[in-house]
Amino acid sequence: MATPLSDPSLSPLKTVAVVGLGTMGTGITEVLAKAGREVIGIDVSEAQAARSLVDLEASTARAVARGKLTEQERADVLARVRTGTDLTAAADADLVIEVTPESYDIKHQVIRELDGIVRPETILATGTNALSVTRLAADSARPERVLGLHFFNPAPAMKLVEVVSSVLTAPSAVAAVTGLAIELGKEPVAVGDRPGFVADGLLFGYLNQAAAMYEAKYASREDIDAAMRLGCGLPMGPLALLDLIGIDTARTVLDAMYAESRDRLHAPAPILKQLSEAGLTGRKSGRGFYTYEAPGSATVVRDAQTPLDGAALTPGRTVRSVGVAGSGTMASGIAEVFAKAGYEVVLAARSEEKAQAAKARIGKSLDRSVGKGRMTAEAAARTLDLITPAGSYDAFSDVDLAVEAVAEDLEVKRQLFATFDKVCKPGAVLATTTSSLPVVACARATSRPQDVIGMHFFNPAPAMKLVEVVRTVLTAEDVHATVREVCTKIRKHAVDCGDRAGFIVNALLFPYLNNAIKMVEEHYASLDDIDAAMKLGGGYPMGPFELLDVVGLDVSLAIEKVLHREFRDPGLAPAPLLEHLVAAGCLGRKTGRGFREYARR
Repeated sequence: MATPLSDPSLSPLKTVAVVGLGTMGTGITEVLAKAGREVIGIDVSEAQAARSLVDLEASTARAVARGKLTEQERADVLARVRTGTDLTAAADADLVIEVTPESYDIKHQVIRELDGIVRPETILATGTNALSVTRLAADSARPERVLGLHFFNPAPAMKLVEVVSSVLTAPSAVAAVTGLAIELGKEPVAVGDRPGFVADGLLFGYLNQAAAMYEAKYASREDIDAAMRLGCGLPMGPLALLDLIGIDTARTVLDAMYAESRDRLHAPAPILKQLSEAGLTGRKSGRGFYTYEAPGSATVVRDAQTPLDGAALTPGRTVRSVGVAGSGTMASGIAEVFAKAGYEVVLAARSEEKAQAAKARIGKSLDRSVGKGRMTAEAAARTLDLITPAGSYDAFSDVDLAVEAVAEDLEVKRQLFATFDKVCKPGAVLATTTSSLPVVACARATSRPQDVIGMHFFNPAPAMKLVEVVRTVLTAEDVHATVREVCTKIRKHAVDCGDRAGFIVNALLFPYLNNAIKMVEEHYASLDDIDAAMKLGGGYPMGPFELLDVVGLDVSLAIEKVLHREFRDPGLAPAPLLEHLVAAGCLGRKTGRGFREYARR
């Protein structure tokens, strides 16, 4: 049951004016009214002010239907809100939150007018996520009472609020607004004034790189979005998120970030300008990267770029048996995936003992599945019987698909592919699970590069649904078709991409992680605040520093170096702090210390 979140008598900010009643302004109004505040909603458009009330009535009605509000509480919430079109209605407000369009001219005009209307002690908060709070404050007659208060969309659901101070902001104003945010049930993070602050500062660089990846025709919009949802556990893919945020808004934020950083990763991808200037700004216009049922709709409809269901591919080769090379966690996980799908699997390692140990690990994994009710004991036994351990790769002589999952070392992989070339029968598909090395280098170690392809599984392989299918310029069409068919049979979601560093997921993920490290190096925000901002503001399952410590700082550094070497972009150079921690042996959870310390097992 959602009742007012706190006693408003605890806060000096009892009456709040919200200027700008679009989606964000309406959402903030709802949050404030539910928490017992008197809210004055103001918009220059009478129609927009009326629409905001209609939206608020609909939202609170849904809350009643879901049992989150009673009818009386809903009536109380609506009674606490009044709307109008004149800024003078804010005269009695203790706090004014402006969420007008991202334009210095508009925001300056609003703040100047408010200066002549509100009381001297009233706090003026800007909801900007792209413009300088300091510049807006400096134009006010009361710069010490101006700060940033950045909610995230949808405001009623998102927990994060960034409280942004300029060098002019009075600590008492920050304290009052921070206290209010807590009473609203939000989790405030205090940050300094720079474009994007913490969450958007990291998020928009990643979104920009995704737009550039799509513009370069490296991967389809559907595959880019699916890769980041399934490979990273994100609630939305980057291109769908750009459509939700508004492509014009994203371009404005990136322009502001680039003006400050001069980092090419923040220079807006040209496609953002093209779409914005064509009026294709995302969901709000009905079309952006995707096409929607109607302006404002979330329902995607088919357009000229939508892949055809069951699009005819070149027929694939027959795959009955699979060889998996390696004895580590990834190799045993991949072998388990194939065996569960009914394939006969040869699990080969450098010794019979290592291969047997890997099969035993699979047995324990299957036992856990039985214990959790995910499969029967009989099915687990049948699955394990399909796996034959071998101490030599000669056992791959009759497999139809050979998958290597050995150390991420190019020379080791090249030697293994040379071995595959000798022992595997003609027509066998040879696949590498590399996450960052060039697939074509493995292919060139064989006399049949047309048969070589990348199959990048994600860890843990039995649980993660994504496989990046990586074609080189030499890969045969029927080899690609074979691997796509196999992915369907093993119940994985295949995404296609070309043979370049990082493929889709790592090429988008690791620059974001690197930028988070740079924020800490620059003393802009703490590890805890950055992790909280990305989980609460971006819906990420883990904060960047939690993730870095899980992945391993040495692994992360190696991938950063590969990306930097491939793309030669100064913005991709590994953060010195990451290099220093790796040099000190602080590699994350596996060593007990990375960005944080962990209890050793």
